[in-house]
Amino acid sequence: MEKLHVMFFPFPGQGHLIPMGDMARVFSERGVRVTIATTPLNVAMVKGRGSTQEIEIVTVKFPCAEVGLPEGCENTESIPSADLVLSFFKATALLQAPLEELLLQHRPHCLIASAFFPWASDAAVKLKIPRFVFHGIGVFALCASECLRLYQPHKNVSSESEPFVIPHLPGEIHMTRMMLPDYHKAEGETEFTKALQAIKESEVASSGVIVNSFYELEQVYAYYYNEKVIQGKKAWYVGPLCLSNEKGKRGKQDGVDEGDILKWLDSKKPNSVVYVCFGSIANFRESQLGEIARGLEGSGQQFIWVVRRSDKGWLSDGFEARMEGRGVIIWGWAPQLLILNHQAVRAFVTHCGWNSTLEAVSAGVPMLTWPVSAEQFYNEKLVTEILQIGVPVGVRKWARIVGDNVTGDALHKALHRVMLGEEADAMRNRAYKLAQMATTAVQRDGSSYCHLSHLIQHLTSIASLQT
Repeated sequence: MEKLHVMFFPFPGQGHLIPMGDMARVFSERGVRVTIATTPLNVAMVKGRGSTQEIEIVTVKFPCAEVGLPEGCENTESIPSADLVLSFFKATALLQAPLEELLLQHRPHCLIASAFFPWASDAAVKLKIPRFVFHGIGVFALCASECLRLYQPHKNVSSESEPFVIPHLPGEIHMTRMMLPDYHKAEGETEFTKALQAIKESEVASSGVIVNSFYELEQVYAYYYNEKVIQGKKAWYVGPLCLSNEKGKRGKQDGVDEGDILKWLDSKKPNSVVYVCFGSIANFRESQLGEIARGLEGSGQQFIWVVRRSDKGWLSDGFEARMEGRGVIIWGWAPQLLILNHQAVRAFVTHCGWNSTLEAVSAGVPMLTWPVSAEQFYNEKLVTEILQIGVPVGVRKWARIVGDNVTGDALHKALHRVMLGEEADAMRNRAYKLAQMATTAVQRDGSSYCHLSHLIQHLTSIASLQT
């Protein structure tokens, strides 16, 4: 039989491009022939800066003009305004025909496509190859979202701030309407609710689900997901995929020299530095950036803060000069894995994107949770209430792009709890144990290693029936 050939088709956003690029490398290292299909401007993102010599990368044109997007808007990070988010998703739907052409041309034995491509299941059926769904979020968030979709408890409260329990979800998880994505609260059918329904139907039509998590991290919810959410389907837990790649060698070109940042960290005592980063999409008003600066300065803690290149208007008060030696600002992309895995780093102020959450778990770093959008409020609950390896800074309201306001005093207090408070050491110990479990999961005979082995065996048996 010919070598097993798998095609990966990641959604054009960092939450999918980076982990699917990592997963492609893992498959390749296991002897699988791998092809990644993406758009031209996303090639650098899936390649990262690790070795991809054995991986074939093919491209399809992203239909910007067809939906009114500016040329070059091929990634969620490059969407110029919230008003164009729907147009971006419409553009991704136009990728079905080009993908089918690639499948016909390359004839892989199976397709692993992001969940945000529900039509990929139709394309795979048409070409008689199995399609597997890749989720860029954790299984707790998948379960919480499905319970909200099915039971709609938010419709039984009298205000946006009144707490409710997510029905049927293990763990007695409380939320408010303010924390929910706007598409969950929409009345009647909308473009987004139709898209969510299509994703659910394509999951049912798929050959199985692949999740970037490890079984021990979300064990109760992995069981619930298998038994209650994807009844009859198989889920494989193959993460943390970030542990499969060289530290610091993912994503775009860094906004800082790695040697310089390592030298600075090496000069600091163990467990003395706060790392602050809100991912590639979340945005804040200048007034909020000023509050973050005030909170960091007032805390007295040493820090590394990653800020978007365009956000410089709030710096006029001399903050950088006052923080010289105590704090570093990285403008743009940061070598996040390298930073999180340094012994000097004790805490991570994060937007709770799943990639960042898993990276912190894998590094054993407690978190200060500052969710903004997507499924990030669910991830906050996992971190602070279930895993108990973080504290919330107090964000109350879901936002599509521009984050909710938090005072510098609130950040200061949360930093004290994680760095110096009476619960800090216990939190750190729990985080360290989870990091050990994550490392074990991806090593030979670990849960994720075995899940991946079984998945490859399963794909090989399917491929043998195709020949």
